[in-house]
Amino acid sequence: MEAESAPAGESLREATQRRLLRFSELRGKSMAAGEFWDIVAITAADEKQELAYKQQLSEKLKKKELPLGVQYHVFVDPAGAKIGNGGSTLCALRCLEKLYGDKWNSFTILLIHSGGYSQRLPSASALGKIFTALPFGSPIYQMLELKLAMYIDFPSHMNPGILITCADDIELYSIGESEFIRFDKPGFTALAHPSSLTVGTTHGVFVLEPCNHLEYRDLEYRSCHRFLHKPSIEEMYESDAVCRPRNFFQQEFAGSDIPSLKLEPEYVYTDSLFYMDHKTAKKLLAFYEKIGTLHCEIDAYGDFLQALGPGATVEYTKNTSNVTKEESELVDMRQRIFHLLKGTPLNVVVLNNSKFYHIGTTEEYLFHFTADSSLKSELGLQSIAFSLFPSIPECSTNKPCIIQSILDSTCSVTPGSVVEYSRLGPDVSVGENCIISGAYVKTTAVLPAYSFVCSLSLKMNGHLKYSTMACGVQDNLKQNVKTLSDVKLLQFFGVCFLSCLDIWNLKVTEELFSGNKTCLSLWNARIFPVCSSLSDSVTTSLKMLNAVQSKSAFSLNNCKLLSIEEMLFYKDIEDMITYREQIFLEITLNRKQSDLETSY
Repeated sequence: MEAESAPAGESLREATQRRLLRFSELRGKSMAAGEFWDIVAITAADEKQELAYKQQLSEKLKKKELPLGVQYHVFVDPAGAKIGNGGSTLCALRCLEKLYGDKWNSFTILLIHSGGYSQRLPSASALGKIFTALPFGSPIYQMLELKLAMYIDFPSHMNPGILITCADDIELYSIGESEFIRFDKPGFTALAHPSSLTVGTTHGVFVLEPCNHLEYRDLEYRSCHRFLHKPSIEEMYESDAVCRPRNFFQQEFAGSDIPSLKLEPEYVYTDSLFYMDHKTAKKLLAFYEKIGTLHCEIDAYGDFLQALGPGATVEYTKNTSNVTKEESELVDMRQRIFHLLKGTPLNVVVLNNSKFYHIGTTEEYLFHFTADSSLKSELGLQSIAFSLFPSIPECSTNKPCIIQSILDSTCSVTPGSVVEYSRLGPDVSVGENCIISGAYVKTTAVLPAYSFVCSLSLKMNGHLKYSTMACGVQDNLKQNVKTLSDVKLLQFFGVCFLSCLDIWNLKVTEELFSGNKTCLSLWNARIFPVCSSLSDSVTTSLKMLNAVQSKSAFSLNNCKLLSIEEMLFYKDIEDMITYREQIFLEITLNRKQSDLETSY
């Protein structure tokens, strides 16, 4: 096989670069039937998010950053209870039926789940996880373009149906040059990646039917006996999900740079994306039409895939350990889905030379963009991507990451930090492991290590305003308490939140929090000042951050304050896109002038 002639890491890099090159050739070109996806759909949690996604898609199409002649849609979840990505999938099927009637039974459809508010990576909260910028490309690639590039070979080897993926993960794979991944079997087909048992505890794990060949292959088509959702290591052993390298596999690849198998004598196959054929999609749609409105969260992976395979049992439907409400309805809904899908085949495409990356948390984001040499090599990630900033010494291994930003020559950005869509003026110093997004720092400033700083444009009562969320990259914005007396349990930048409120001269009252008054968190704490200019907004929020660090008073008592929750409600997408475009144009103009000067 061709892929075996090169080391695993090198063949993975070459395959990835080949797909990126092919996609770059399709950007801005009209696609013929069967050449690309018929439909690309993105899910949104609410109407505000739907509008933000539509605006960004429109901009991309206008600037010819995507293939043309494709139907791009944003499907919004219905108002009311959270319905999970499984519920969003059912909603999307209904939307397709309404838009296309029977026509969609001949379409290849890519469905990307991008609902939710990205509380673990709040720099993606306003504009969406699927529009997260990546440090390469000109213009800069975002997660949407990367998804389309990595799946570029799929539509032409796929029967009509839907490929379902999430917005915050990256799947890279290498197979023989004459091979293709085929999605042409009835029922469900899922990709599987070799992973350590520890990784398996946070993913779906496939219990495969016995293999009838001994030699290693990059690409294998297998049948799945049973699917486990986030199992314990003990459950993996009990279910026969644990694999041991076959002779050839152990010899050639046990020492490779496949992170899941490095020095691992045992491994499991974990999930990523999956496909369902049109007949199965219609079955799920008929079920959804029958039940009407969903009142509980359905997991497309845990609740659809666990029902599949001859070894599936109804037991998983009663496991509600991770669910806080709607338990009785959830169990009933899971059981109905189990009986609906039981007997449906689960085909598995095993990709032995593949990697799965998740970029959904601040920790993962910083690691993969600044310190992960593997992903950097495979995708061609850059330390300075489409930016104006003095060069970084090549010998430096751990570097900062600058994405579409303009930094003064006297700026310093410590390795391990990411700056995106920002302007940093003279003598601005950024500490290690910071995330700076959409900011404008005009004057001398010090951004402490582990700072998270993200600015949003707001439209309030018809007026343009700005607010900057500033906290610690390790702060848990989702952690919540039920009563005001327990607010002391929350932490802001590693400091008791109650102490922070004292420093800012703010009182602990119900008015301090927006939204649900029995779910109090940093997410809905009204602590971020509203300002008339972007630079003032950043400066003021940095002062509150530095006050916490130095334990010196900085009163916010006379400021108009918003929570992150409210900032997202008031966000002005158009102005944020305009700000990014201004930076883009300035960098483009500067590069043209540099090219002219060089040519003389």
